[in-house]
Amino acid sequence: MDAPSKEPGDEKVRISYFREAGGVPVGRAVLYLTCVEVSLDADVSRSGAVSRTLLDKASWTWGPDGHGAVLLVNCDRDDPGTQGLDSEDSAVRSYNDLKDMSQLVLRTRGPRAIFAAHRLLLHVDFGHADKIRVFYGGSGAELEQFRAVLGGSRLSYSVRPGRHCGVSECPSVRGAELEQFRAVLGGSRLSYSVRLGRHCHESVFYVEGLAFPDVSFSGLVSLHVTLLESHQQGLLESPIFTDSVVFRVAPWIMTPNTAAPLEVFVCSVDDNEGFVAAVGALAERARCPLTVCPAPQNRQDRWIQDEMEFGYVQAPHKTFPVVFDSPRDRGLKDFPVRSILGPDFGYVARHAPEGASSLDSFGNLEVSPPVTVQGKEYPLGRILVGSSFPRLGGRRMAKAVRQFLEAQEVQAPVELFSDWLHVGHVDEFLSFVPAPDRKGFRLLLASPSACYQLLREKQEEGFGEAAMFQELDRDGVPKPTINEILANEELRKFNDYAQSCISWNRDILKRSLGLAEPDILDIPQLFRGDAASGAEAFFPDMVNMLVLGRHLGIPKPFGPVVGGRCCLEQRVRELLEPLGLSCTFIDDFFSYHVLSGDVHCGTNVRRKPFAFKWWHVVP
Repeated sequence: MDAPSKEPGDEKVRISYFREAGGVPVGRAVLYLTCVEVSLDADVSRSGAVSRTLLDKASWTWGPDGHGAVLLVNCDRDDPGTQGLDSEDSAVRSYNDLKDMSQLVLRTRGPRAIFAAHRLLLHVDFGHADKIRVFYGGSGAELEQFRAVLGGSRLSYSVRPGRHCGVSECPSVRGAELEQFRAVLGGSRLSYSVRLGRHCHESVFYVEGLAFPDVSFSGLVSLHVTLLESHQQGLLESPIFTDSVVFRVAPWIMTPNTAAPLEVFVCSVDDNEGFVAAVGALAERARCPLTVCPAPQNRQDRWIQDEMEFGYVQAPHKTFPVVFDSPRDRGLKDFPVRSILGPDFGYVARHAPEGASSLDSFGNLEVSPPVTVQGKEYPLGRILVGSSFPRLGGRRMAKAVRQFLEAQEVQAPVELFSDWLHVGHVDEFLSFVPAPDRKGFRLLLASPSACYQLLREKQEEGFGEAAMFQELDRDGVPKPTINEILANEELRKFNDYAQSCISWNRDILKRSLGLAEPDILDIPQLFRGDAASGAEAFFPDMVNMLVLGRHLGIPKPFGPVVGGRCCLEQRVRELLEPLGLSCTFIDDFFSYHVLSGDVHCGTNVRRKPFAFKWWHVVP
């Protein structure tokens, strides 16, 4: 049968029984057939709209030739008048909220009498009920009628005659009344019984994700519709047919320094007016909006890079930014949820039950540009986090954060050695800048060896008495000369140690990112400290820079002035300006550097999402 029946039993098969071949039939029977259509459809082809397809809806595959529907975690807050995330609310309060959800279309065709005598059950697997919520708005689809019918404690929803009425195409969200939308699946709702109208054959549901992929959740969620046959009272219904759709929850994706900047963030605190002005001027040259977090919101916490990391989520029909709130929880702890979370701007957080360390701050969380490693492509780059060698007392990023990052799958993390630093962040010794050739970027590494080489060159040129920090007019700042720095054996030994730690990371980065030496630039830098307290920058850490396209905001090092120019600044210009980059050196000495941070630590950037679609990745 190639079409649904119009009436019950309107097709039949005649069967004859023979005692022997060629003989007369000894009996006859007639089998009456009724054909009904029951199908569950989603955007399996990833086109941005639900359509009928021959693709396997019950599977999900990666790659440019893959298929499978995508689900967004509804982690923004579209109605400013509400509290918390939209995913925490089982009501639909705005039309924009529906646009964050993925459509699920139930199609039915056949005699009404058949559906009246049977039951259609929309249901979710028990293990997935707390990961999704399904809303249904009824026949009129007014927004107020939408309610949650699946998810949480709702594992199923019965589709009963008379309740549902659809049309041949999905209804416009704008044509709906919000009050009709209700949650029918999710949480404690594992199933929902669907009622069909007399002439309808489509019912449109809206599905939202409630949880990102994590250590105990692969991100895959299955939804099913089952046609059940009713028996005598006291007997269980028996399934006749089931159709299924698999969704994958979209991962949280980071963006690298090489991505176009969309918005710069900086904090205003008691003593950093000049720094904020300098960052604002750089942002203006880069034609990038600046957002200043005022003192009442930051509570004198200036380290906005450490508090949060910007990323995004994406489905074929919708993309929006999501801020990842670190476990750090200092003065800025409320800023992401109070000032960033909003319409089409999501929020996610992970906590450190064992207690947060400095390595849980997000200056210790970076991502590389896209790379290829021994034929393996990482089109969204690789996440970089700092850690320690396995030793007693070594610091490591919180397990909950590491597991979350690993579970996203599309930016396979790399652990580096950063515990040798007092603060312990990877942004203290590395950065990435755009480049017009090779891989499209350069990796910048802090280099004590390059710094000593530069100072020896200047000493040999007769500038040994040129001193550090001469341009600083505040008392109490030592001003060692080039000769004194080169003669300081204790400082030299400590920087040999720092260089060995950076060289170790250099080898990891070359292997993990597929880099060659021409892809790396050594930025002159010295460190100070001891084995107990760890290393800190001897002068403002120039790799700890703000990258806004071709415009770089670099910590001003206040190095020895040779020929009227800071020799450290001059060397950095010689390295970066041939790449088409513009170097602006920002004075952060007293407002950030002496507090163990620099320009990158004190700023943050929201960037443009990748053009590459994450579902085209082959993990």
